[in-house]
Amino acid sequence: MKSKLFSLLLLTFLFLSCQGQTAKNIQTLEAKAYNEKLKTTENPQLIDVRTPQEFSIDHLENATNININNSDFASKVAEYDKTRPIFVYCKVGGRSAQAADKLAELGFKEIYNLEGGIMKWTANDLPKSSQNTSKTKIGMSADDYQKLITSDKKVLINFTAVWCAPCQKMKPYVLKLQEELKDQIKIVRVDADENKTLTEEMKISGLPLIIAYENGKEVWRSAGYISEEELRKKL
Repeated sequence: MKSKLFSLLLLTFLFLSCQGQTAKNIQTLEAKAYNEKLKTTENPQLIDVRTPQEFSIDHLENATNININNSDFASKVAEYDKTRPIFVYCKVGGRSAQAADKLAELGFKEIYNLEGGIMKWTANDLPKSSQNTSKTKIGMSADDYQKLITSDKKVLINFTAVWCAPCQKMKPYVLKLQEELKDQIKIVRVDADENKTLTEEMKISGLPLIIAYENGKEVWRSAGYISEEELRKKL
């Protein structure tokens, strides 16, 4: 009995030790601290874990694109030096958190994850490199948006994206409410990627995001996942 108890305690200790070690290996930094750490690290290993399409629109300077959702992610990152600091980021922080965990499993000793991803980076007016060097407007402008939210009804704008898991989880009931309440509330889903110019001008730093307007003025907003029940209460 004592032997079994000792074994159980030993396993618990080893598990907690491993958990603690992984936690120490990964540091999630807010945008400005992440930027400072990048600048003070000599030849930083910087990985953008988004899709090539996202990367082509904008990315951090000197970043390499390795898609976390590709089957060869582990083999590609394994080519990097595990003893040197490695930095990862994505759009809002979810995919890069998964990448950071994977890097820790692979034995990387010092991992930095960008909190809030490149959306938070952009909202803080930090510098980026871009393949799309033209200043072409992507999606609606601020004037277009103002027209959209100006109505005699209450207006509900749901900022979303196809890669955003919480956004996709909310989509069915948002569409249901859109039809159910169409005579009382104007509900519009706005894709953040298809309207990049607008989201940057509004400094939107995370998804999903719901903003409610009355007479063209914001009356409340909800950042992050919200259940149908919670949203109905707000309405």
